[in-house]
Amino acid sequence: MFDSADYELRWPREVLARELAALRRTRPTTGRRAEPEDERIVFLLEDAFGEGPAEDYRQQAATGRQVAGAPWSEDPWGVNSDHRVAASSASGEDSYLDALVAALPELREHHEPAPYWPDRQRVRRSATAPPDPASLRRRFARLVEEHRARGLFGRDLPPVCVDDGDPVNEADVLESRLGIPGLWPLQPETWDSDTFYGLVEVFHDLAVRPRERSFHNWDGCGWHYSVFSADTGRALYRWSTNRLFERGGTTLRLADSGEDIGRLVQVTDEARGDLIDRVLAAPDHQVTDQVQHAISLFRRRDATTHDKRSAVVALANVLEDRRALLKSNLFSDDETQLFHIANKFDLRHRNDKQHAKYDPAFRDWVFWWYLATIELTDQLIARQSTRDAAATS
Repeated sequence: MFDSADYELRWPREVLARELAALRRTRPTTGRRAEPEDERIVFLLEDAFGEGPAEDYRQQAATGRQVAGAPWSEDPWGVNSDHRVAASSASGEDSYLDALVAALPELREHHEPAPYWPDRQRVRRSATAPPDPASLRRRFARLVEEHRARGLFGRDLPPVCVDDGDPVNEADVLESRLGIPGLWPLQPETWDSDTFYGLVEVFHDLAVRPRERSFHNWDGCGWHYSVFSADTGRALYRWSTNRLFERGGTTLRLADSGEDIGRLVQVTDEARGDLIDRVLAAPDHQVTDQVQHAISLFRRRDATTHDKRSAVVALANVLEDRRALLKSNLFSDDETQLFHIANKFDLRHRNDKQHAKYDPAFRDWVFWWYLATIELTDQLIARQSTRDAAATS
């Protein structure tokens, strides 16, 4: 079942797993319930895959009803359906969802169709051309419109309802965040870089994933959304926007962690991105706060030379606090070499004895070296804690 094209993921795996677990722990708070399946899970499957898995889920639930000998409800979507029918097939629903979660690591990801002939020729002819900012902005505007149609901004920018006598003024919402009037309807051809990047970050903060929906069929109005999750909505927004930026050839991404989460930062390779995630997951919250600030300074979109130097100094201060740990675990005097660089170059103690003429790449290397050394000290601390616990047990 799970190897069919219907099960191509349109969501990041870890976000789907978290959202599905959250929905299975709770029940709907408003609106109608699908009987026996929970409409919120049907909605989630449609969002993450499309129609196929949602229909498979319904069929699994229906099979559970028949096996249990329960009568088929004439109105499975109605408010008066017998809730005992839902309970009788719960095991069938759970078995399907358990199998889906187990298969998540192996499911294929949905990608845009392979380019057709004209597109391949354009790519071949423009292989050395720089990224097209205008094209990226147009595609971002379309992405925002698609997200809004699916309720991703439904708390602050709900879809227009035919019965709403006082609809939201989208331009006012955006102006209150960015201080720029007239940003709605979106007109990407009028944006400068600051406006574009500002909108990217504003829509991140507006993103919420709806968990419930109701259909308003009057005058073709459509779906209304409610019960929102900001964490899931923002994670989905970051994922889709970062994929768009990657295809657009830019060096910016929305940060997925740290104090600058949801803000545009300079991209790093996967290994350094993983290093950041590991360091930020360390249990020493006081140190983590210092490291978060250093990372934010270093990778921000508009980081200056002073910002990056300050980031290096902040990491050096963390290592200074752990100097005794380093000295006891490294070879004799090796820990002094860590601080020799920060002290002898124009990084930490700024005076005429320091070397000021060095390539910025050297400063960047020092930052990543210090960050990796902080991770090493985290591991040394964890190892010592394990030994201490074993000694006292």
